[in-house]
Amino acid sequence: MFNNREEASINSIQTCDSENECNEVEDEDDLTKIIPPEVEDTKLWPKTRYILGVLGFLGFANVYAMRVNLSVAIVSMINHTAFPQPSTNSNIYDHCPANTPTNNTKPSQNGEFDWDESTQGIVLGSFFYGYVLTQIPGGRFAELFGGKLVYGIGVLLTGIFTILSPIAARTNFTLFIIVRVLEGMGEGVTFPAMHAMLARWIPPLERSKFAAYVYAGTNFGTVISLPLSGWLCSLEFMGGWPLSFYLFGVLGVIWFIFWVFLVYDTPSSHPRIDRQEQAYILASIGPQDEEKGPIPWWNMLTCVPLWAILITQCGQNWAFYTLLTELPTYMDQILHFDIESNAILSSLQYLTSWWFGVACSIFADWLLGKGYLSQSTSYKLWNSVASIIPSVGLLIVAWLGCDRISVQWVLAISGAFGGAVYAGNQMNHIALSPKYAGTMYGITNAAANTCGFLAPFVVGRIINGRETLGQWRMVFYLAAGINMGANLFYVAFGSAREQPWSRSQRLSSAN
Repeated sequence: MFNNREEASINSIQTCDSENECNEVEDEDDLTKIIPPEVEDTKLWPKTRYILGVLGFLGFANVYAMRVNLSVAIVSMINHTAFPQPSTNSNIYDHCPANTPTNNTKPSQNGEFDWDESTQGIVLGSFFYGYVLTQIPGGRFAELFGGKLVYGIGVLLTGIFTILSPIAARTNFTLFIIVRVLEGMGEGVTFPAMHAMLARWIPPLERSKFAAYVYAGTNFGTVISLPLSGWLCSLEFMGGWPLSFYLFGVLGVIWFIFWVFLVYDTPSSHPRIDRQEQAYILASIGPQDEEKGPIPWWNMLTCVPLWAILITQCGQNWAFYTLLTELPTYMDQILHFDIESNAILSSLQYLTSWWFGVACSIFADWLLGKGYLSQSTSYKLWNSVASIIPSVGLLIVAWLGCDRISVQWVLAISGAFGGAVYAGNQMNHIALSPKYAGTMYGITNAAANTCGFLAPFVVGRIINGRETLGQWRMVFYLAAGINMGANLFYVAFGSAREQPWSRSQRLSSAN
């Protein structure tokens, strides 16, 4: 017996003479219409999938805290007096006046490392060299061996190498870079592994808001990590900045214990799930395909909708990592905020993005449930919101110059709309191929996160010792242009239609 989605799949396959013809038709078909299951959900609380969501949220919060703490800590790690500072009197339009010291102003602290902007770019980007290497293997391992083990070990390894980071930095620069690369390799499996789990656990009508809840842990971790790291860096105990690595690394190890005992790979394998909830999930998603067939690599590489996801993710990540890794430096060197104020203000846009992302995803699922938008239109609409408005915000920041208050407001307001990405391209992989969602997310996320080391490198080359408004305007213009251009490609070529090579294999295995 087939459920409604399988019947629609068979009918759709019969209308296609070949895979090429299927790829060329419109990006809407019967499969993009989400049909509520006839089985009712459980009334018990908490639902088992919600426990997965909470622990997934906390896991992402922790790995992002471990990822971004260096962006703040590096301000305290650097000996700024080791390099000549530009004269602030040379051009009033290129330099912001320093703040007038008050009794409450904390003097800036010079660190122990003589790293210029290019070296700092290597340090900030080294994490992502490892991060991109394990994206595709992480997704595939999650599909083969289960997302629980892959995701859990990824967070655990990230925590261990975070704890080792201060020791490595004080021992040898090369060793520090190696540790950061290994930390990135540990975290690299987390997103594709979670994507594979969501494909097996979450009904289609819940995916946008559930993804917002789980992946919003990245914003929550950033909001917590930036100001807390700033405060820890201002302390004298143990040198200040190492504390941010020790704290979040230990929390990652503790989190792993709860994950191991409370989470399972699929609803069918969970020993304590309510049977009504299990039946509801299976009726919504369809058969849990356990067959371990070969990956259709060529079909993936020639799938234009997948390329659309990849390109828009690259554009969004370029803008995201430009701000994530470089905004604390901009706040310090251009707007002259002290380390604690710098960290708090840098975190504001992630706080607003978290709130807006959850609200936007709930609204997106409501629109889908009412039938006001198709799945494809919904993806493109919210992805455009997540790309265009933050990019306009970057252009405004470049124009505002030294207006510190306005810059804070613009970043907080425009950054909020970046949260719409959870209702945009983030769930699109599951629509294209539920079976290979983890691998596909690994492909796009690996490509997109090359921006994690390319953006700091390019910013370092643009700034190159010239901490001026003119140079930073170039940084903001570049990020905004890449983000908006990539979104146009997604709008033109994105799709929510399950691809024929995925659909045929899934249905044949279901038979």
